Amino acid sequence: MARYGKKSRQKVKKAMHERKRGKLRSGRSGKKVKSRRQAIAIGLSEARRAGAKVPPRKKGRKRKSSRKKK
Repeated sequence: MARYGKKSRQKVKKAMHERKRGKLRSGRSGKKVKSRRQAIAIGLSEARRAGAKVPPRKKGRKRKSSRKKK
């Protein structure tokens, strides 16, 4: 069974197209989006808001451990 619906695919496609043309901007800051991953994230976020079939967003991001060993 497909994880993503048709509407979500269209939103991501549109976001990627805008990014390629230099028209895609991020939310609050309004800075130009250059990263491919960020463009996909924006497309999926828009799809979620539109009520498309998209898996829920994962909470938190895994980070590399920056602790020093004694």
